[in-house]
Amino acid sequence: MKKSLLLSFSLSSLVLFACQPMVEQAGPAEYKSHNGESEQEERVIATTVSTTELADALELELVGIPTSYKDLPTRYEGVTEIGNPMSPDMESIRSLQPDSVWSVTTLQVDLEDPFLQAGVDADFLDLQSVESMINEILQMGEAYDRREQATSLIDSFTEKIEQVENEIKGLQPPSVLILMGVPGSYLVATEHSYIGDLVRLAGGINVIQGENEAEYLASNTEYLQQANPDVILRAAHGMPREVIDMFDEEFQTNDIWKHFNAVKTDRVYDLEELLFGTTGNIAVVEALDELQKMLYPRNESK
Repeated sequence: MKKSLLLSFSLSSLVLFACQPMVEQAGPAEYKSHNGESEQEERVIATTVSTTELADALELELVGIPTSYKDLPTRYEGVTEIGNPMSPDMESIRSLQPDSVWSVTTLQVDLEDPFLQAGVDADFLDLQSVESMINEILQMGEAYDRREQATSLIDSFTEKIEQVENEIKGLQPPSVLILMGVPGSYLVATEHSYIGDLVRLAGGINVIQGENEAEYLASNTEYLQQANPDVILRAAHGMPREVIDMFDEEFQTNDIWKHFNAVKTDRVYDLEELLFGTTGNIAVVEALDELQKMLYPRNESK
């Protein structure tokens, strides 16, 4: 791979959202212990959608949640919003007096210093692959006495992965190009990204291999065309409708795309953002289902 053609990027530096967080104080979170008595639980703030959904799957209460255009679990209706995941409101977080604040490792470079300066001890969860997410879930199950919920969630992941492996055994793996779009630009996702990991688990071969574990790379279309993937996956992040329109315009106006095998054979797919985020989330089973249909359409029709 020629370094002159590829340059690694931090995806979070390309996406900016303007959100006005609520500032009302939330009360203490409580849960029912195994003997039915009400106990005070550790005060936890989840600053991203994926960690909020994970908390819900583990039946954990939160005192703070992110501001998002996405629908969050109904369990957290009325819980204080602490702002955009990429620039959370530190004063709101401090006012909630949390014991734990969750972010993700993909945002650590951007948020570690702001958290430190605000005197907030944040935990950056590693959700960059299904395996690392499973490890985090196991640790959370132990830490919060949610072993049963953690085991159930992990079992659903591993059972699906084993099912996919069995169904594609002996089949020719397709080559895949993953484009990650943000408003006004797009990058190429490597096997080190979460979507890249899902593609690997679904039996695809990423045509772009990352250097130094870079998740996303920039590349020119001539280089990408030489890779000539069987399948092109287009992931939209931030403002999905706007990004899909951007992809459509790029593919219609840039003549080089018509020379890609994936375009010739009509194997270009737009990924649903709720299933295919920039970090791991609990929708692993649904995401692998969708990828399997895209990567192995003949096998799917049997």
